[in-house]
Amino acid sequence: MINIGLLEQRYLGRTVEVAIQDEEGQDLAPFIRKEITKIGLCPDQTHLRIYFEEQKFFAIPLHAEVIMDSDEWTATDLQGKLKYMIRRVREI
Repeated sequence: MINIGLLEQRYLGRTVEVAIQDEEGQDLAPFIRKEITKIGLCPDQTHLRIYFEEQKFFAIPLHAEVIMDSDEWTATDLQGKLKYMIRRVREI
């Protein structure tokens, strides 16, 4: 289950690294740095939208399974066989 409040608290307004990968790890898209500007539900209330710009966002099914640790948030869509990943950027 996706906890929107916790996502907002942890990532909203912050620069993070994001990626979408297939569930088996076959297609490994590179992580890219983006600032999360908005988090909210889509109009039909079936997906969570995580915005990086006004019109660019991830749309994650609300039924996705979520794993979160101190540095990374992963939502797995078992039907679409995709993983949506957000991880904190560590400044050195």
